[in-house]
Amino acid sequence: MSVDPMAYETQFFGFTPQTCMLRVYIAFQDYLFEMMLVVEGVMLKKLDAIPGCKISPSQIRKCTEKFLLFMKEHFDKLFAKMEEVLLQLVLNIPKNVLLPEDRVQEQYPYSKEEFQALQDELQQLQQQCRAEAATEQALRAELEEQKAVKAELEKILQCFDGLENICREHGAGNFKESFAFLTQSSKKLQDVLKDVEEKSKKMQQHDQLM
Repeated sequence: MSVDPMAYETQFFGFTPQTCMLRVYIAFQDYLFEMMLVVEGVMLKKLDAIPGCKISPSQIRKCTEKFLLFMKEHFDKLFAKMEEVLLQLVLNIPKNVLLPEDRVQEQYPYSKEEFQALQDELQQLQQQCRAEAATEQALRAELEEQKAVKAELEKILQCFDGLENICREHGAGNFKESFAFLTQSSKKLQDVLKDVEEKSKKMQQHDQLM
């Protein structure tokens, strides 16, 4: 069998020419074996019809195998010549023939260096696409976080609006001034509470000493 890869022929036919020849060889070989079995069967019937025939079926089988070996050797020689002719004249695409799908390469030829440059550029573009996708994902996450913060701020504003309305209903005047007053009052209460706790500790220490 030929060892030439015949890649261009494989592209055109959709199968390797060597595979085609191998299948033809196997088909012919199977047919030869079947033919020998048929011949052997006919010979056995003819010999059974002859009275006093001393030729046994095993002798017929040995003769059939010898004849099959002889036929196979000659068949292999003939097939080798047939394979050479078919691979050169039938299943071979001449060097000057260009397939229709490859004509674009004739119109736009490129060297190995140019092809490598295109590969490098393609790789850079893929990296940029991945980086942009990651950036877009980060921006989406930040946008969702901003939406959540905005919702919380709106709740706080609504709370302040409610407090301001309550202050107006009770004549507290400006909410900012009321809020500052509440803050100061809370600080004073904290100071008073701290003073009471210190005095309570002193009284407890005094009671323990007594």
